[in-house]
Amino acid sequence: MDVRLSAEQQALREAAARLVDDHAAGSVADLDDAGRAAGLDAALAGAGWRELRVADPDAGNRPLASAVEAAIVAEELGRGPADTAFLGPTLATELRRRAGAEPAAALETVLLRPDLSGLVVLEDERARCSGVAIDARGATAALALVRSGHGHELVGVPVTGASPGRDLTRPAAAVEEAPAGRIPAAGPLTAEDIEAWSAFALALTCADLVGTMRGAVDLARAYAGVRRQYEALIGTFQSVQHMLADAFVSVEGSSSVTRHAAWAADALPSGEALAAAAVAKAYCARAARDVCETAVQVHGGIGMTWECLAHVHLRRALMSAQLLGDVGANLARVAAHHKIGGGHDGLR
Repeated sequence: MDVRLSAEQQALREAAARLVDDHAAGSVADLDDAGRAAGLDAALAGAGWRELRVADPDAGNRPLASAVEAAIVAEELGRGPADTAFLGPTLATELRRRAGAEPAAALETVLLRPDLSGLVVLEDERARCSGVAIDARGATAALALVRSGHGHELVGVPVTGASPGRDLTRPAAAVEEAPAGRIPAAGPLTAEDIEAWSAFALALTCADLVGTMRGAVDLARAYAGVRRQYEALIGTFQSVQHMLADAFVSVEGSSSVTRHAAWAADALPSGEALAAAAVAKAYCARAARDVCETAVQVHGGIGMTWECLAHVHLRRALMSAQLLGDVGANLARVAAHHKIGGGHDGLR
């Protein structure tokens, strides 16, 4: 793979960065600004970035944009941190495309199991759905799967009442015993389809973690450049410099492994792509907590207060680290791919 971004991809990164810089919350108080949040939603919708993985009408069922390009947007939104829905709607779009269904008429997301480890999979279409609709701001429905004789069918459940929880920037909605309805014109999804979707979903989640880490480091570095102790900037203290340098190395390592996972999602067979994405998720999830906690520590006492934005980055990182499996679950995926020890089924 060529790790360099093309000119078009670099332009996409710059456009996403401008959108975040113009509209994302600059303080915890800004998260309560409904007008600002509406402007951010409108800007993202106007850019069309939630539809990056819609099927290209001139290229069969191939998406309009690559997984690398979707990851670029996810990273910049994580850096914000941007309180607008992108991860959930993009994963729903990817599911629809792989099932051959038409794009959704309204915003929707995906329904994960209560522990967030994977998609909800029903044994029978008459069963009722329970789970967590992630990144559900503005979503009216969430997608899940039901087993069928030909693989898995796509179903949708209604979503209401999304509210902030652990992650203040991406409200989730609890779904309890909701009726599921078949998605019109959707065909069966094979095991390979679901592996490929899982690889893309993990890569996109890793990109969000990279962005969240990068934003936390930027925040801490800026604070270290203005906060004084003992008549000196704390950024001149060797201990603070070492902490920020270690955090920077973790971010760059996470960025590299995530870029490979995003490339693999389109370029490699589904099993290999899932293994690459699992490696990336295990690496990024472990790094993200350390990096974001470092950002809190650099802020000192104020980092422990509600007013400091550092905890918003940490909370987002903790949420993303759990999505589609934590460190242990993804190391188990890697071990299963290489036939080391016991196996792990990504659908379980």
